[in-house]
Amino acid sequence: MTDPAPKIGAVLETAIYVDDLSRAGRFYEETLGLAPMLRDARMWAFDCGPGSVLLAFLRGATAETLHLPGGEIPPHEGMGRLHFALAIAAADLGAWEARLAGLGVAIEARMNWPRGGKSLYFRDPDHNLVELATPGLWANY
Repeated sequence: MTDPAPKIGAVLETAIYVDDLSRAGRFYEETLGLAPMLRDARMWAFDCGPGSVLLAFLRGATAETLHLPGGEIPPHEGMGRLHFALAIAAADLGAWEARLAGLGVAIEARMNWPRGGKSLYFRDPDHNLVELATPGLWANY
């Protein structure tokens, strides 16, 4: 028998793949108010709160190993309509609904979770499914 795995602290990064970095960047920066922390030809990194980063990679730009001064990043890719959720305060749910409507972003679905959380679902310009979720979705949130 092996020793138990050391504890995982959190998900640090979530990655999506987009066809147009500028278009995706404008959406996440202007629509959701996420601050870019890094922009280059292959990716943008957005601040999603303490210890949480959304990475938007240009589709196809991560197919080869990336060699950097500190080491290497192996190739990776995601295809299709990916999904991720962003945490919001329950008190802000109505403001988010109004903001999205005012910007012409269609809410695709809503969910009321058994633990009391609520979610809004909508698409980014690359058809990734974005979820805004209030506390009460999971036992740990």
